[in-house]
Formats: sequence, structure tokens, C-alpha cells
Amino acid sequence: MVDDSIVDLAVIDPPYNLKKAEWDTFESDASFFDFTYSWIDSLIPKLKPNGSLYIFNTPYNCAFILNHLDSRGLFFQNWITWDKRDGMGGARRRFSNGQETILFFTNGPCHTFNYDDVRVPYQSTQRIEHAKTKGILKNGKRWFPNPNGRLCGEVWHFSSARHKNKVNGKVKKMGHATPKPLDLVERIIKASSNKGDLVLDCFVGTGTTALAAKKLGRRFICSDSSADYVMLARGRLAEYS
Repeated sequence: MVDDSIVDLAVIDPPYNLKKAEWDTFESDASFFDFTYSWIDSLIPKLKPNGSLYIFNTPYNCAFILNHLDSRGLFFQNWITWDKRDGMGGARRRFSNGQETILFFTNGPCHTFNYDDVRVPYQSTQRIEHAKTKGILKNGKRWFPNPNGRLCGEVWHFSSARHKNKVNGKVKKMGHATPKPLDLVERIIKASSNKGDLVLDCFVGTGTTALAAKKLGRRFICSDSSADYVMLARGRLAEYS
């Protein structure tokens, strides 16, 4: 059991109902959303008043999940689009799907957000090089670029975990159907928690959230309905010293 009001950050990668595995298969959309709303309602009391919540899912599912979170009084912060850089899809009657959604909500308006810790490189490199010495005039003031990069936006470019772990240029079978890339989860943890904070993941899978939390000096509580995934996660944590 997890006590109420102790979690600083919850990073949740739940089932999507895409039939990727038995745990991701539901009889109907109605049963999937009943399940989803049930675990969300159980999780919300665990958050601190200033706690944060990130949920991965498809854009379609997130449209419903967003409304449910809003109805429970949480504060919407961002609809993040994860551009997976995962190759071309096979769609012929619509645009190819190469993204997932990450919903960012908070339990209150006074939440942790370390924007300086998640800056990203500037895109206009030539213009930025010029601005380093002479600046750029904006609204009567001279602006100079931040040496750590620009503020992070809502579109995130991370290759999928399966593409990051190719062997001799070929995608290899992984221990989980839908693992998330470590650097993506690290961005979430850096942005929405501080060292020593408690991170919760109740669908631990391969243990990416646990590993990212451990690397970044956060405490963590993780669980999964599959004993095999728990063992896999423990193995990854044991390898990191």
C-alpha cells in the first residue's frame, strides 16, 4: 500500500488497448476506460498537493483521459507530443502514425517545474552564434541566448527504445512490447521533481522509471501485475551502480 499525499511525481505508462499483449487487450473500449479511470482515481489521492502526474497513451485515448482528469480537479499543464522517430508507418487511408501523447497534469497550481534542467539545443545555430556576441533586438531590449539552450517545448523528439537498441542495424526483440526510452523519462523526472523526491510508477514494465529515478537521485516506488516484469526491472536496477 502507498500512503496518501506522499508522491511528488507519478510517471505512468499504462495499457493502451492496442492488443500488443494480453495485458494490453480489453473486451471493449468501455472496459478499457473503466479500468483506466479506476486506476487514475486510486492514484490521485497518493499525490502531494503540489504533486505532478504524467500519463502516456494514444492521442485518441488521451482525449478521454484528459476529460476525466479535469473532472477530478487536477490542473492541466501540457499535451506533449512524442515524435518517436520510429520509421514510416503503413497507413494508406490516413496519415501515418509516428507519435504518442504524454499528458502532464498537476494536483495544484504550485508544482515543481525545473525548466532550466530540461533546456534543449537552439535550432537556428547560425543566428544563435551571431547573437552570442551582439545579441538580438527584441521589443527594445537586446536578447542573448542562454548557453544551456532554449526552453523545452511540447513536441519531443526521441527515438523509440526499440530503435535505440538495434544490433547490427536490426531491431531486436525486447523484454517488453512497449518500453519507453530512458532519456525521455529522465526529462520528465528532471523537470517535475527534485533530488530526494518520491516518484511512483504503477506499471513498471522493464523498470525505466525506476532506473531513471535512481540515476537522478530520486526515491521511487514501482509495481506491476506481472512478476516477470518486476524481475526484469530489478535486474536492470542491479546492473546500475
